[in-house]
Amino acid sequence: MTAMCVMVLGTSSGAGKSWLSTALCRHYARMGLKVAPFKAQNMSNNARVVASATGLGEIGSAQYFQALAACAEPDVRMNPLLLKPEADTRSQVVMLGQVSQALSDTPWRERSEKVWPQIAAALDELIAENDVVVIEGAGSPAEINLMGSDIVNLRVARHANAQCLLVTDIDKGGAFAHLYGTWALLKPEDQKRIKGFVLNKFRGDATLLAPAPEMLQALTGVPTVAVLPMWWQHGLPEEDGIFDDRSRAHGVITKTVAVIAYPRISNLDEFQPLKNVPGVRLLWARSPADLAGLQASDWIVLPGSKHTSADLAWLRQQGLDGAIAQHVSQGRAVLGICGGLQMLGEALIDTHGIDGNAPGLGLLPLVTQFAQDKTVTRTQARFGALTGDWSALSGLDVKGYEIHHGQTQGHSAMLAGGEVLHEVMPGLAWQSGSGQVMGTYLHGLFECPAVLQALFGAQVPTLETVFEGLADFIEIHINPSVLSRLIEAPMDR
Repeated sequence: MTAMCVMVLGTSSGAGKSWLSTALCRHYARMGLKVAPFKAQNMSNNARVVASATGLGEIGSAQYFQALAACAEPDVRMNPLLLKPEADTRSQVVMLGQVSQALSDTPWRERSEKVWPQIAAALDELIAENDVVVIEGAGSPAEINLMGSDIVNLRVARHANAQCLLVTDIDKGGAFAHLYGTWALLKPEDQKRIKGFVLNKFRGDATLLAPAPEMLQALTGVPTVAVLPMWWQHGLPEEDGIFDDRSRAHGVITKTVAVIAYPRISNLDEFQPLKNVPGVRLLWARSPADLAGLQASDWIVLPGSKHTSADLAWLRQQGLDGAIAQHVSQGRAVLGICGGLQMLGEALIDTHGIDGNAPGLGLLPLVTQFAQDKTVTRTQARFGALTGDWSALSGLDVKGYEIHHGQTQGHSAMLAGGEVLHEVMPGLAWQSGSGQVMGTYLHGLFECPAVLQALFGAQVPTLETVFEGLADFIEIHINPSVLSRLIEAPMDR
C-alpha cells in the first residue's frame, strides 16, 4: 500500500487549513479508503493523549480530530513534532509524543535538521500503511525567511509528492493578492504542486467575484476550485481555541460560562461542546469588567495553562483574582481545570525549575509541587458525592485525559486546622467545603455526553455528526471530480 498524498496549504494562519483537512479526511474515508492525517510540526497548547510506540504521548488536537474524522486510531506519527509555547520566545518541544529537553534547548534554526529524519520516517510509515494521507501545512509556505529551514510545508510536500490546495480567508480582505503573492514566491517546481485555490469564509454574492478568479488563473494557471461560504457553527473546535460570539446558537441565554483567557491558556478545544448547548453562552474574560455582568447561576472557569505561575501573575495584574474571589463570596460557582486547579490552591512549589513558585488564589486548601516527569495519560474515573452546582455529577462515570507536571494534594496544616476539603475523585478532583469551588486534573469533562446531560439536561451534536457535516459541506461546494483528481494523478517526482 502506497498512499496518495493531498496537502492543504494556507496563505496565513487561520485561513482554514485545519478544518478543511478534517473535512477531506472524512470525505476520503467515506469513499472506503484507508486515510491518515499528518502535520509535521504543530505549534499549539491544545493537545491530546494518543498512542505511541512507547505507550502514550501528545499530539496537537487538530490532528487528533482529523484522525477521528479519518476513522483512524490517533497516534503520535500523525503530528511528530509539537511545540507548546511557554513564553513569547520559548516552547516545550514534544517529539513523537514525548518531551525532549535537548530539543527544547536547541536554537530553532538548528533544530530542523535534527528533527527532519524522524518527521520523514513518520510520514513514510503512514504513506506505506494507508491509501490516502491528508497533510496539513502550517502558517504560509511563502515565508521566505523560513524556507531554508522548512520542515512543515514545501519540504513535506516534496517528500510526499503531494498535490496541494491553497486556501485563503477572504473575510480578511485581500484574498486574491494573498493567493497570487503566495504562489509567486514559490519556486516553479513548487508552484506546479498547487492544483487549486480555495476562497474560505465568503459572505455575499459569489457572482460578484468575477472576473477575479479567471484573471488569477490566467496569471498562475491555477483554477479557483471552491468558494466556501462563511460557516460559524460547523461544530469543530478551532485550531487555536478561538471562540467567536457569533458562533454560538441563537436563543435565550440562561447561563454564561466565563473562561479566564490568560496568555498561556491551553486545551481550549475541550470547551467546544459548551458552544452547542442551548441557552449557554461561552465568554472570554480578560478583565474584571468582563465578569461584572455575571448572574447567580453563571460560572467562572480557570482553564489549563502551559505556564501556570506566569498566567497566575497575569491574572493578578488584571485584578481578576479579586473578581474571582468576589464571585465566590457571593455564593457562585468556580471550576479550575489542570493549571486552573493549581491556581485555586494555596501554593505552587517548583524545586526543579519547571514552572515557577507562586502563592495561589487560596480558594482550595491544596498545594501543588511540579515534578520533572510529565503525567500524560488517558483516564476513566467516577465522581463521588458533590454539592452545589456540581451535585448532578455525583456518582457519574467520566473519561478524559491528563497532561500536567504538577502533583497536587491537600494542605496538611490547613486541614489539621479545620479547613474542609472534599476529594471527590481520588487524586483528580477536589471540592471546597462550601461546594462552590471545584478543581480537577481531568481534561475533556465537557466532552462527556453524560456530563452535559447531567449539568444542562442537553444533548449536543456528536463528533461523528460534525465530521459528516464537514464532508457534506465540501462535497456541496467543491466538485467531487476535483477531490478525486487530487488522489488519482500523482506528479512525477
